Amino acid sequence: MSKQNEYFPQSVPHPGLTLVDKLDELGMGPKEFALRTGKPEKTIIAIIKGKSSITPDMAVLFENVLHIPAHYWLNRQQRFDESIARSKSNMYVTEAVNWAKKFPIIEMIKNGWLPETMEIEEKADALLKFFRISNASAWDDYYISQKLKLDFRISLNSTHAAHSISAWLRQGEISAEMLDAPVYDEKKFRESLNEIKSLMATQLKPFKKLQEICLASGVKLVYTPCLPKAPINGSTRWINNVPLIQLSGRYNRNDIFWFTFFHEAGHILLHGKKDIFLEEVDYDGKDVIKEKEADAFAVKWTLSEKEEAEISEIFNISDDVIVEYAKKFNTHPAIIVGRLRRKGIKSQKFGQKFLEPVFIE
Repeated sequence: MSKQNEYFPQSVPHPGLTLVDKLDELGMGPKEFALRTGKPEKTIIAIIKGKSSITPDMAVLFENVLHIPAHYWLNRQQRFDESIARSKSNMYVTEAVNWAKKFPIIEMIKNGWLPETMEIEEKADALLKFFRISNASAWDDYYISQKLKLDFRISLNSTHAAHSISAWLRQGEISAEMLDAPVYDEKKFRESLNEIKSLMATQLKPFKKLQEICLASGVKLVYTPCLPKAPINGSTRWINNVPLIQLSGRYNRNDIFWFTFFHEAGHILLHGKKDIFLEEVDYDGKDVIKEKEADAFAVKWTLSEKEEAEISEIFNISDDVIVEYAKKFNTHPAIIVGRLRRKGIKSQKFGQKFLEPVFIE
């Protein structure tokens, strides 16, 4: 039976009540029973009053005197203990209600990250399970206070949307868990960038193919839709020695998508395993130098500064010229358009037809 279908009664009686009934049936008092089992009378009385537990040693002794199998008493004790533990767990869920209200729960449900629930307590419980934590304080310890520095190496304390950002990051981890990756091969990943650049130049629906190429060299690539107040383009981090690139497709534009991917790839190849990087978000410990290095890496692989300079020298840059240079430099016309717009060389209306959404399969 799955845990979802298991029944957990709100109140499970202590096995001491059953012991009382059996002793009454046998006409045996606590003092005599204590004598027969060789246990102190105060211990038996404590069990009868529900103030003490039946141990495996006691259960075997009870079996000899009462002719009731030891596993019966142990099962009753286990069910009682679990009931008490679940009562405490329900208390944690109740305490987590105000914490849960800070998350974009509606959007998380629409994305399929959380089950559809009605009561806020159910939503709080679903969030605790989503993050794999038992209480709201554990979320604070992990994402805010950095008490597990070997894993999550940044604090979201200074961000204005820590709850949404943490949910986005957590969903990336969940998606990554569903991917089987070989041992990371840096050389193979670096060599695969040429194939990825060609994919960028000829893209139709590139994500699945891009994910396959990355996975072949031990890099996990996942797509996670943006959440309200969490304006993240992408993120890079290492989980259990496996590099993970998480993209949001925030602007849903092909040139931004590809620049972000190569930016994240730059973090993997240039900056190792010690940091977690969030794009378009300010957070404690953000390394501006490393971000600039990743930007330079992305420029090199999408449209180098030398290539950009050659195009910029042309007085009349028509659509045909853009297509011609995109073929020459093995890039996509949208990359050229986006770069010229960003540099102010062309207006924001220039080359609009080349800027397309990236469809994620």
